[in-house]
Order: sequence, then C-alpha cells, then structure tokens
Amino acid sequence: MNPGFRIYKTINRPSKELIEAFRDIPVANIADNMGRISCVDSYIKPFNKVRLLGTAFTVKAPLGDNLMFHKALDMAKPGDVIVVDGESDMNHALCGEIMMRYAMKKGIAGFLIDGCIRDAAALEDLEFSVYARGVNPKGPYKNGPGEINVPVNCGGQVVLPGDIIVGDSDGVVIIRPADAQDILEKAKAQNQNEMKTFEQIEKGTLDRSWVDNTLKAKGCEIIE
Repeated sequence: MNPGFRIYKTINRPSKELIEAFRDIPVANIADNMGRISCVDSYIKPFNKVRLLGTAFTVKAPLGDNLMFHKALDMAKPGDVIVVDGESDMNHALCGEIMMRYAMKKGIAGFLIDGCIRDAAALEDLEFSVYARGVNPKGPYKNGPGEINVPVNCGGQVVLPGDIIVGDSDGVVIIRPADAQDILEKAKAQNQNEMKTFEQIEKGTLDRSWVDNTLKAKGCEIIE
C-alpha cells in the first residue's frame, strides 16, 4: 500500500440511461430536492455554456501538479467527468487547451476542477464543458504524488468515483447513484410545476397568498 500515491483502476458507473435522464433538468431543481446542500461552492464557475453531465472520475492532486490529471486523461472513459481536487490552489493552472482537446477527442464529458485552468479563451469555441476556480497562465509541475479514483473534496463537496455530476450556468450538483432515481423523479415533478407557474404568471392567475400566510404564521407585525 502506498497512501497518497496510488491509482484505483475500477469504478462502478451508473447506467448511461440514468445519467442521460438528468440532461434537461436544471441544477437548481435537482439541488432543491437534495436538501439544498449538495452543490459545489459558487467560486467554481463554468467557462462556457456547454452543460456538464457525466460520471465522476476523481483525481487528488498536490498543489500545482497535474501528473495524476494526465494519467486520468488516459484512463477515463467516454462520458466521464474528470473531477480534480487541486486543493483550491490559485497559483498554477492544472490544464489548458491541449488537455481539453485531448479529452474531447476521447469523449470525456468535461472537467470539474477545484483549481485553475489556462487558455480560457479557447473554451469559447470548444464544445467541451469546464468548471474551475479561476485562471492562471503559469503551468503545472509533473512530480506527483496524488491519487486517482478516491474520495475527493471539490468546492466543499465530497465527490466519490461514480457519482453523477450535473452542471449548468448556475453551478454544479453532485448526486450519489443510489439516490439518483428518487431525486430524478422529484426534480422532474418540480420542473413541471414551475412550467405551470410560468403559465399562471402570464395569465395573471398566480396565487401569492402564501406570502402573507407565512408572515402571519411567523408572527410578523405589519404596520400601516
């Protein structure tokens, strides 16, 4: 055993059908049905408008080092999202356009990085989803150590290999596969209810009585 410098080759991936079912569900609706505590911190932002969806393939990297990130690129399968715990370091980029294009060619679904990238402008023209903490032109080292396919911390969330990752313009939510079907059904129902609310707004029939009822129940004093 060599803790801190090891690679686990095998992970359990949920079915492609289950993952794909989250394709059009807003992250906000998913998060609302997970206690509102399962999203990565807002400092991790998208660098284009390509939606993120796939299976977590995790990397735990030392500060400013991407040796294990490169190994993950060679190991990850189509549909995987490479999730990198870069210890929130802002001093070095962990990847750039070359790694992004290589990942695209392999069918990797995207990157979720608690750290920096570079070549950010290139992402405007790439159909490849990248979420990261920031941008820095300084490149990384390749010394190791690090680990692949272990639990990692990304944006304040524990991410396990095989978790379902969903990201849109609002941010990223992490879903455990064992919970996914139940969450999916609830999030779909919420999304449908929101569509009805939009219709009521347009028709002028939206009932807002819940606001005053809630204030009254909580003992709010309203003064003329």
